[in-house]
Amino acid sequence: MKNVTVIIGAGVSGLLVGREMTRLGAEVIVLEKSRGLGGRLATKRVGPAVFDQGAQFLTTRDGDGFGDELCAWVKAGIATSWNQGDVRRWTGRPSMNGVGKWLAEDVDVRREHKVTAVRHHDCGCWELDVEGEGMMRAERLVLSAPVPQSLALLDAGGVELPPDTRQALGKLVYHPCLALLVALDGPSEVPSGGVAMESGPLRWVADNAKKGTSPPGRGAITLHTTPEFSAAHYGASVEEIAEHLLPVAAKWFGGADVLSTTLHRWRFSEPAAQFEKPCLWLPDLALGFCGDAFGGPRVGGAVKSGLAMAEVLSRVVKRP
Repeated sequence: MKNVTVIIGAGVSGLLVGREMTRLGAEVIVLEKSRGLGGRLATKRVGPAVFDQGAQFLTTRDGDGFGDELCAWVKAGIATSWNQGDVRRWTGRPSMNGVGKWLAEDVDVRREHKVTAVRHHDCGCWELDVEGEGMMRAERLVLSAPVPQSLALLDAGGVELPPDTRQALGKLVYHPCLALLVALDGPSEVPSGGVAMESGPLRWVADNAKKGTSPPGRGAITLHTTPEFSAAHYGASVEEIAEHLLPVAAKWFGGADVLSTTLHRWRFSEPAAQFEKPCLWLPDLALGFCGDAFGGPRVGGAVKSGLAMAEVLSRVVKRP
């Protein structure tokens, strides 16, 4: 596919690269292995309850370049303020996955397209094996998925990176996170701005009903565990995880009974290390890397990295 750029991963970084290059008139295709868009800006429905199961809120930090993008999200109505005291936070509307859906508008995003291997040929083109779809070719490739997954795709296709680059990328590891989604038969006592836990297995508690994500009247609690607990119990069943967490969280249930528990495992929840630059472009291979392991943890880092990658590509891609 001549002059086509393929982006693997429809998280925030990948979608921003796709959006910016599409706006410039370049031919871009984003491939996403799952049905969802936005990566960890994810939402799950369990019966009538709706849970933000990944990132619970958005914040800006000096120098992350996220402020202008966030203003655009607020103006578009897909993000709104969600504050607690002096802490400035925002959350997605109608839920966190609304952000990914909005970013994907007007972009050629192909969901449920799982890439199993990528190969680079002497002609300079890329060849991708897409499960159930056959083979796809591209002139340039951008990997926005978690770095271990991206390296696995390169390994599967026998692509060799410069040794120093491969060593640096191999050091980018991630913390896992377990998200237990708890549906209650009545309202909770979780504060409207959520609760950051300072000890024990829980890192964060939020009631999606009080966030405005889930219908009011019944608690829809997202419990996020600490990296240490998540790593130690990653393979445990939902029953085992619930046995650990429900007694700790019970004080927030307000006497309501638990109707259901659903577990989501985030293997690559948060980068434990960060690359020295906001993105990486290897011109000899026409290969790029971006994501929160490059721009910094949290959504703001993913935004910074995606915009940086788009800026690099804008100087590389020949446009009509």
